Amino acid sequence: LTMGVSSGVDYLSAQDGYYKSVYKILLPTEAQTVVNKLKIIPGFELVEEEIIKRVNKSAELAASKAKPIFVNAIRQLTFKDVWNILTGDKNAATQYLYKTSYDQLYGEFQPVIINSLNQYNALDYWTQAVNKYNTIPFVSKVNPKLENYITEKALEGLFDMVEKKELSIRNDIRERTTDLLRKVFARQDK
Repeated sequence: LTMGVSSGVDYLSAQDGYYKSVYKILLPTEAQTVVNKLKIIPGFELVEEEIIKRVNKSAELAASKAKPIFVNAIRQLTFKDVWNILTGDKNAATQYLYKTSYDQLYGEFQPVIINSLNQYNALDYWTQAVNKYNTIPFVSKVNPKLENYITEKALEGLFDMVEKKELSIRNDIRERTTDLLRKVFARQDK
């Protein structure tokens, strides 16, 4: 469990961990509408790529907060939890972590994401983009909560990464790099 968590957190919290991976956070649909209109306005041609870069950088910074929360959830495992993970679904460990840590992770991620977005001026940049968009005649005014969307997408990517590592450990004997992993999952292989 700790291996899957460490692997996912380390990968996504590294530079370009989100940005240059399948977990790259793209803009929400309503933001895409704004961006498509803004790209034709001089000075806003690169608005989409700039916002996406800043959004993903904020998610990478937030991801570094996940490991201690996951480790704490792992330390809280009861014998029953361990048994359910071992005998449960192929993603039972990830389900356990989601159930026991999602809310806390959300609470830790969002302030980091907001702070980071502010640090990289992404929220200001987004506000400028939305304000400019809202001056275009005959368009519906837009004001999406970008930080909620980014937090949810960052956590979605993190849990997906943990789940992939869990499946890899369960299905590939070579991924069981410790004696404990080999002993625990040997039972499942029979």
